[in-house]
Order: sequence, then structure tokens, then C-alpha cells
Amino acid sequence: MTAPLLNPAARPPSSLLQYLPGIYQEDPFLGRFLSAFEKVLLDREDGVPTAQPGIEHSIAHLAELFDPLRTPDGFLPWLAGWAAFTLRADLDPTLQRRFLAHIMQLYRLRGTKKNLQDLLAIFTVGAPSVVEAATAEFEIGVHSQVGVDTYLGGAAPHFFTVTISLAQVTHAVEMRQRSIATALIELEKPAHTMCRLEVVYPSMRIGVFSTVGVDTLLGASV
Repeated sequence: MTAPLLNPAARPPSSLLQYLPGIYQEDPFLGRFLSAFEKVLLDREDGVPTAQPGIEHSIAHLAELFDPLRTPDGFLPWLAGWAAFTLRADLDPTLQRRFLAHIMQLYRLRGTKKNLQDLLAIFTVGAPSVVEAATAEFEIGVHSQVGVDTYLGGAAPHFFTVTISLAQVTHAVEMRQRSIATALIELEKPAHTMCRLEVVYPSMRIGVFSTVGVDTLLGASV
């Protein structure tokens, strides 16, 4: 609870008076006049609410603006701009902070399977997987099971599949997850590659997907 506002004449004079010649320190009006500057510059504690902290406080906490986990929400797009990235406005600030905290490490792996998988894990609610098309030729004892580890004639070149396993969600949530995943794929995949996005609902797997109605739908898939 904020302290009740004092009558300006009853407020203590500004501490800035001590830096002036003695003749000015005795002027009551000047003490009240300087209190406004003390409020702006030094964040004077006088019970008067302000929208912004004092300039001295802002300078002392300047390093927080560059910390994605501590910077105000309004600075997140600005911080992302330092890494030449535009954040989606519909993403939760917590996800934006998680991403920005690891953006430099992710950029080192840009265009790789691991980077895409890590980004999908951050921005989507499902369990993502990235599977590259198998191109193994028939080889007895090594690749010899047609349809399992061998494709006669070869698979589509430079093709991969992204699968996201969702628990029971609304149609709107699913469409939003598809939109986010598609945007990440287009942003991260090498230009010469092709991709198919699949969204599935997991079947029961003890210890992995095993709570009916929460993360498992028996017999349901999309």
C-alpha cells in the first residue's frame, strides 16, 4: 500500500539542497522545487507514485535489459532484433524468453536436424520428431528388409518428415500449433529440402503416453 500523499509544503526539502551554497539552502521554495528533479533523477521516496523509476535506478539496472530472463516484456522484441530475429506476437512471453536465452547456441546449428528439433520443442506443446527419408539401398545382412530399412529405387531426395504428437486439444489449438511448426520449418530448413508436417495423437504407451484423456486417445489419430 502506498503512503498517503503529503501536502507539498509539508514534504521534507530535497536532499539536493546540500550541494548548493548555504544562502540557498534556507529557501523553502527551492527545497520543494528541487524535490521534483530529485524524484526524476534519484527516485525520491515521497509517497508520490510514478510510471517509471528514477534515471539513477534505470542506469544501475541497465544490465537487466540485456538478460532475456529479466528484461521487461516490452524489451523482448528489441532484444530479439539484436540477433536478427522477429518474435511472433502470439507467443507466450515465457517461451520468448526461453528462446532468446539460447538463441546464440541455436544459431550455431542453424539448418541442422537438431536445431529444428530443439526449436520445435521450445515453441510447440507436442512431442516433436524430425525423420529424414531413408535412402539405403538393398544390401544383404545390412539393409535387406523392404519397407523397413530398404527402399527399392531410393526415397525422395532431400526430404524429411516432422511429426508432432499432441494430447487432446481443441481444433483452434491444433491449427495454431500447425502454424507455428510450419513457420519454424520454413525458417530453418535448407532451401533445397522438402518437408511434410504430420500432427498425430499418441496411442497408449506405458510410461510415455499413458493417461487417457490427458496425453492419450485410444484409437484416435489425425
